Amino acid sequence: MTNQIEHLDVIIVGAGISGIGAACHLQDKSPNRSYAIIEARSNIGGTWDLFRYPGIRSDSDMYTLGYAFKPWTEGDAIADGDSILKYLGETVAENTLREKIRFDRKVAKAEWSTDDARWTLTIECSETGSSETLTCGYLFMCSGYYNYEKGYLPEFKGYDDYQGIIAHPQHWPLDLDYAGKKVVVIGSGATAVTVVPAMAETAAHVTMLQRSPSYVASVPQQDVIANGLRKFLPNWLAYKITRAKNILRNIFFFNLARKYPVNFKTKLLEKVQEELGPDYDVATHFTPTYAPWDQRLCAVPDADLFEAIRKKQATVITDHIDTFTTNGIKLKSGKQLDADIIVPATGLRLQTLGGMQLVVDSKPVDIGSTTNYKGMGLSNVPNFAWTVGYTNSSWTLKADLTSTYVCRLLNHMEKHAYKMCVAKLDGEASGSETILDLNSGYIQRSIQDLPKQGSSQPWRNHHNYIADLLHLKFERLDDGVMKFS
Repeated sequence: MTNQIEHLDVIIVGAGISGIGAACHLQDKSPNRSYAIIEARSNIGGTWDLFRYPGIRSDSDMYTLGYAFKPWTEGDAIADGDSILKYLGETVAENTLREKIRFDRKVAKAEWSTDDARWTLTIECSETGSSETLTCGYLFMCSGYYNYEKGYLPEFKGYDDYQGIIAHPQHWPLDLDYAGKKVVVIGSGATAVTVVPAMAETAAHVTMLQRSPSYVASVPQQDVIANGLRKFLPNWLAYKITRAKNILRNIFFFNLARKYPVNFKTKLLEKVQEELGPDYDVATHFTPTYAPWDQRLCAVPDADLFEAIRKKQATVITDHIDTFTTNGIKLKSGKQLDADIIVPATGLRLQTLGGMQLVVDSKPVDIGSTTNYKGMGLSNVPNFAWTVGYTNSSWTLKADLTSTYVCRLLNHMEKHAYKMCVAKLDGEASGSETILDLNSGYIQRSIQDLPKQGSSQPWRNHHNYIADLLHLKFERLDDGVMKFS
């Protein structure tokens, strides 16, 4: 007797918002394919199950972060983490996906064989410490692009001398009691502007310590138009209308910021000044040195961060850390910040393909040397897709389009009895720009590990939903670059 390796048509890696969506699209649009979802954690949700820090929420509206096929029906457009996890759980239940998910399994290596036209996956099982092998015809990566096991933490002088509590947002202690405590949050990004007002509700005081400011804008917690439409229209129709409105609005404001950065910056800062009053030093604490959307803009629902500052529950300090001390942080200006709790909201640590090793015909693939194909494929890597969402809009918009494209591709291959498809790169089309067009620190620290953008289509990444809709949903699959055999 010999143990036969299980073979599936498609393996989806990751049971977060991308992987759950991919499975739903696959069941709907390519229903005769066998598949499984491999998930390294013990629960669904990915980001929304991992992060449990105070105030965890979406930083974009749920009418675009939600799936195209499942209306968001809650009142808040900017939703908390528990509500998003509930939404994902409903999606899994409604589409009977849980039986397809294999939890506590991490893909360590994926090896492609052209002779066999299949991937062989080496999977580590965290529960048993053993490994197993699966094969598949198509590999669909939905693992995000950051390291779930470890966030980014700079090397702070005197870090080990501090005697208080350090709570990293990616590893938040669920039993942490911060009521009546002095808290210092290090950082100025999306996590920091979320944590500060949430902790300020019960903490003695919260200080947001930043080296340099980020753009921060207030957005409504609820979408008045969406909530109004639901009173007169079916949920699915109200959702579609609101989704279209928000997609167009986001594209408009992003393009406006890129075309008129000085004017856009002036308007953003005027709004901040209005929120904080004429005497507040917006120039020091909320005026970045870069142009709008060179880094992701931080959205705060109903101006909660500004309200905490106005109420003196929170303070923003712009300075550099000299050293940690036994009871807080000493700044280069000489000022001492006493803290019972320090929250280093210092960013993500990027990781391509969940740390998986990728091999094609016995040759390891250097991801940083590959070129992006249509924002979801890698040059010269067969039967493969990687969901990478937008940096300037909701992640799921691009995830939905990627899944739709993959289903079209699989159906095309089945129709013509193809076993293999690969985006062949012409050397003249290769480029040096990264696939993510932001200069944020977390991207720049790992830029060598990210796929590049080419000099022309289809090797460019649009970061524009309408352009991607045309390219991924309606453009010919056999475009002269994607080769079938």
